[in-house]
Parts: sequence; C-alpha cells; structure tokens
Amino acid sequence: MVVGLPLSLSGDVGPQARRVMRYAQALAQALPVPVELYDERYSTVTADELLAEGGRKRRRTPIDAAAAAVILQEYLADSQSQISNPQM
Repeated sequence: MVVGLPLSLSGDVGPQARRVMRYAQALAQALPVPVELYDERYSTVTADELLAEGGRKRRRTPIDAAAAAVILQEYLADSQSQISNPQM
C-alpha cells in the first residue's frame, strides 16, 4: 500500500506529515501488506494539469482521486527505475 506523505515544499516534515506517518504506521500494523510512504508534493498540481488536458468532461473527476493516481503512478515509475538501475 502506498500512502502519500504531505511534505512541505522545502521537503520538511510538518504537522500533517507527522499525522500521516502515524496513520501509515497504524495501517502497517493492521494490514498484511507492506505500507510505504511516498512524497506527494505537487501531485494535486500535476493531477489538475492532466485533467485540464483531458478536456471538460474529464475535469469532473474528483481532484483527490486524480492526485492519488498520480502518486501511485510516480511511485511505480520510481520503483521500476530502481529495479532497472540498482545502486551499488
């Protein structure tokens, strides 16, 4: 499971990020799957741009759902990149 981590624009961990970290920790204890945090900075901006490119009909998609899709897509792309280019 991937949980978006709302870091500040500077990358600092603020109050909301700490709450999300506690939530992710509780999820990890309750679920039988790994729970990973992923930086969600700019995900809403990216989602809004993608929805705008899709035209008016697509803009009806709730922005939070679109931002969640962006977070997951970026997480998967980063994971694939790490598999393709392992650091030694």
